[in-house]
Amino acid sequence: MHLHNISENNSILNHFLAQIRDIHIQKDSMRFRKNIERIGEIMAYELSKTLEYKDIDVQTPLGIKHTTTIADHVVLCSILRAGLALHTGFMNIFDNAENGFVSAYRHHYNNDDDFEILVEYQAAPSFENKNLILIDPMLATGQSIVAVLNKLHLEQKPKEIHIAVVIAAPEGIEYLQKNLPQNCHLWIAAIDEKLNEKNYIVPGLGDAGDLAYGSKL
Repeated sequence: MHLHNISENNSILNHFLAQIRDIHIQKDSMRFRKNIERIGEIMAYELSKTLEYKDIDVQTPLGIKHTTTIADHVVLCSILRAGLALHTGFMNIFDNAENGFVSAYRHHYNNDDDFEILVEYQAAPSFENKNLILIDPMLATGQSIVAVLNKLHLEQKPKEIHIAVVIAAPEGIEYLQKNLPQNCHLWIAAIDEKLNEKNYIVPGLGDAGDLAYGSKL
């Protein structure tokens, strides 16, 4: 697996990351969603540099311009519901991409800290020989992403798999490295310190889905 940590160098990305973590700013759910969307746009731009391009000629009012355009087919797939705002940011950049959605959540079967990942809903196009970009804001244990990918491409084989997350824990990165194929790219906006005893990212930012869309039962 290829790891891309795009916050290693200072940029406006770090400004947006600081705002989504701030307990005072994140009370404004619309601003939280917008900042996640902006982060998605920046990540999509960085990811676009690794895609394949083809030469084209464009007719302008004054002549012909020789330039390039994306040759790869892209499918954006977000994990509901937290991935929606990040998905919008990617969709703003890859505006011709196909789109898919899948649900995954922690099921605490004993009403304690133990859980299993349930994947119950899937609506996605074919991604045979396409670039699949799987979108989820938080990479904690990594179990949700592996469960989703196992469900998505049992029969169809993407050209490449790109996983886009805003904040990741080292434990989740290690889990993906052990359980995903070599043609995967992991794009991370920030790597945090660790997981706590409940498998939440520290310092993290809280529950991204709740902050973006309100508390759930």
